[in-house]
Amino acid sequence: MGKTDASPGRPDWSPETIDMERPSVARMYDYYLGGSHNFAADREAARAVLAAVPDAPLMAQANRAFLRRAVQFLIDAGVRQFLDIGSGIPTVGNVHEIAQGAAPDSRVVYVDVDPIAVAHSREILADNDRATVIREDLRRPERILTHPQVTELLDFSRPVAVLIVAVLHFVPDSDRPAEILRTLRTALAPGSHLVLSQVSDDTDDASPQQHEAERVYQLTDNRLVVRTRAGLTALFDGFDLLEPGVVWVPQWHPECTESAGDAERAAFRGGVGRLSD
Repeated sequence: MGKTDASPGRPDWSPETIDMERPSVARMYDYYLGGSHNFAADREAARAVLAAVPDAPLMAQANRAFLRRAVQFLIDAGVRQFLDIGSGIPTVGNVHEIAQGAAPDSRVVYVDVDPIAVAHSREILADNDRATVIREDLRRPERILTHPQVTELLDFSRPVAVLIVAVLHFVPDSDRPAEILRTLRTALAPGSHLVLSQVSDDTDDASPQQHEAERVYQLTDNRLVVRTRAGLTALFDGFDLLEPGVVWVPQWHPECTESAGDAERAAFRGGVGRLSD
């Protein structure tokens, strides 16, 4: 992205409307993945999480690897359209890189509410006529489904893979995630897929580390909501959950047996569902 008339101390890639003093979950995730598009407030909040949960970078990386394997699985299954909601700040291994690398005719729409994530996605996709990005909120699925850029690129009469990866733990039950997913599902053709992952824990009592992570995320615009395996499985309602079901993300179609070892450390569970013909 070219130089702008950024305010003193503001990077030229940051829009003037961004509050640099308030941490963003997208920019914190970027920091965990080794990215550079984050502010001091994001790094401070991320380090506070790391102090409580030292495995946070491992968790982010394991989740990113799950996304890559799921996209490749879907390409192998013949899917050529992807709607990635909550896509975050672009890093190596984006959905379009994976999908179009294997099947150049694949079409990808990224959706994120974070303006920096959207700005960088636009820059990366400027010369890609089979991929685009819009700024919108997962909690407004109707606006996503009817957005002109979405309907121009994706044909909902044909299978579409909806990816909601590392996002649902920022959607509380009060925002009715099951209804959000139901709205998305009703727009999909048979043969479409849903990919979900989020932070998960089956214990009755949260650990002190979890409480501290939740406290830090309360300083952002998104509070952390941990769901059980059963709670995450229930969100696949209407889809046929594919093997091996909802599991720790390193256990989902691992590339080798070693990569699935000590899988619970990843703290993310995920799965893939298919809409029946």
